[in-house]
Amino acid sequence: MRFWHFWLNSFILASQYNPPRFVELLMLLLAIAMLAIASISPDRPYLILGLSLVVGASISILVREAIAPSHQTRMTKLTALILLFISLYGFADLIYTL
Repeated sequence: MRFWHFWLNSFILASQYNPPRFVELLMLLLAIAMLAIASISPDRPYLILGLSLVVGASISILVREAIAPSHQTRMTKLTALILLFISLYGFADLIYTL
């Protein structure tokens, strides 16, 4: 019980301290879950939703870093650009296979 209490308090603190980063984290966690489901199930909606969440989170990260840079700006931008490129490539492949 104490373990879950610690995690709940950590999530509450994280959401209060830096809400945009918390929302981006939730979007990326949901994207991972949707892409995992899409790899198991052949349904396309899970793949489309997962890729959309990755695009949204990476664009949000890039905008946040442009407005208020953090101490790891270069690495954060590079990671967001890689995620954006991979997800856009996924969309292009999905459109090509339709």
